[in-house]
Amino acid sequence: QVQLVQSGGGLVQAGGSLKLSCVASGSIFSSMGWYRQAPGKQRELVATITSGGSINYADSVKGRFTISKDNAKNTVYLQMNSLQSEDTAVYYCNLRRNVAGGFIPYWGQGTQVTVSS
Repeated sequence: QVQLVQSGGGLVQAGGSLKLSCVASGSIFSSMGWYRQAPGKQRELVATITSGGSINYADSVKGRFTISKDNAKNTVYLQMNSLQSEDTAVYYCNLRRNVAGGFIPYWGQGTQVTVSS
């Protein structure tokens, strides 16, 4: 059974930094990433990293956020620097496991990030 456990997040002043972690158990994943959802808005992609190491960022976080992973620990991280009030949202880790014909997505429980201006 696949389980994802997120940690990190919290309250930080604008310009500050936070680091999110997501530990996965139970499978091997083809892609790991982070999404976020602000109040009244749709969930949006923040960053993804594939098993091969290819990385993709949303334009809004490029140069400020860094995604990384530790394969041995089956963990994905999101280092967030120069945080802005617009980054306030619930952040979810997302992992994908390839199956015949497609993939299965898994979501973490979500963690609140609040940036005060």
